[in-house]
Amino acid sequence: MQISEVLSLDCTKSAVQCTSKKRALEMISEIVAQQTGQNSTELFECMLSREKVGSTGIGNGIAIPHARMMSSDQAVAVLLQCEQPIEFDSIDNRPVDLLFALLVPDAQCKEHLKTLSSMAERLNDKQILKQLRNAQSDQELYNIMVNK
Repeated sequence: MQISEVLSLDCTKSAVQCTSKKRALEMISEIVAQQTGQNSTELFECMLSREKVGSTGIGNGIAIPHARMMSSDQAVAVLLQCEQPIEFDSIDNRPVDLLFALLVPDAQCKEHLKTLSSMAERLNDKQILKQLRNAQSDQELYNIMVNK
């Protein structure tokens, strides 16, 4: 599955003012709720439960929060570029400024592991990371993430 199949411009936000991991997950939940009609509180609880298993802060200022959605048939990704890095309990103990969240329907978890993997691969590219961090608009951020 291509990133462009799950990430839309509406779910891409640059220069987000966010002060905590909890608030970042709330924002992601609210964005996904607008796209899917799901309950944002339930989405938030799903992501929070996943974070309790272990932080999705993968290091280098990046987090890939993800969770399963119970009553949806479409996967949704959200890309947030934080104006200021936030504490995220990352594996390298560095604050996070780029969050790429993926919420997937319960029935489609296996297929979306590939999507998570391709996101992580793109976010591992130093050139792409630099472009994402320097992006000045939602559109620019979106273009960088979906274009190869």
